[in-house]
Amino acid sequence: MRRPAAVFITFALATGTGGCGGDTPRPPSTTPPPPSASEPATGKPVTLACGSTRLEIPGAPPPLARAGTFGRLGALARRLTVRGVTWRDDEDEQLRVGVVCGVRTAEQFATLVARSTLTAYRGKPALRWTSRDGLRNFMWLESPGTAVYLAATPGMTAQLRQTAAAVRPAAS
Repeated sequence: MRRPAAVFITFALATGTGGCGGDTPRPPSTTPPPPSASEPATGKPVTLACGSTRLEIPGAPPPLARAGTFGRLGALARRLTVRGVTWRDDEDEQLRVGVVCGVRTAEQFATLVARSTLTAYRGKPALRWTSRDGLRNFMWLESPGTAVYLAATPGMTAQLRQTAAAVRPAAS
């Protein structure tokens, strides 16, 4: 007998909707976007990698500035390699972008974050959740071994969609 998560993932990938209404990340907040959310990124793009998979992450949108890196996500059910960058503004709004290395299958991915919502993005399994501190999180399995992670404070949730859409394979 198949496990329910595997059956759901198979259905979600076959329909391309994830059963949750679409292929684009929708932040759970209805807060209006800050004026800067529609402006293009001005910072230098960042390349993050898991093994041979290299992804180009767009630069920070104004008024955010690079505020450091991170190598851990507390919400993950198991320890995996995480590489990411954080951007902040003067009002402590932030946007985080990274990669999570080591998740090989959709079944593993689906159980990676407790109390997350399973959906799909670009026809791939995706997870959405809100942290205790209000951070909106979104992650999708880009390829076996590489998941893309995005997070934003409530004032920057409108930026999640634009940032996710701008993630591309890096030129070799």
